[in-house]
Amino acid sequence: MSTNETSPELAWFKSSYSGAEGGECLEAATTKGAVHIRDSKDPARAQLAFHPSEWAAFLRYAT
Repeated sequence: MSTNETSPELAWFKSSYSGAEGGECLEAATTKGAVHIRDSKDPARAQLAFHPSEWAAFLRYAT
């Protein structure tokens, strides 16, 4: 699932894997029905939204 709309009402936080150098960083925001992901360097661009079960499945293989 993806969206081109930004959501200013979401509480965005930077990934714990993001470094302090300001390089390739992701921000995430969670709601009851979705985990939203965006590029921290360009938050106005499109963001991705995943169902929590999809995100959990991704994390099992990414970590």
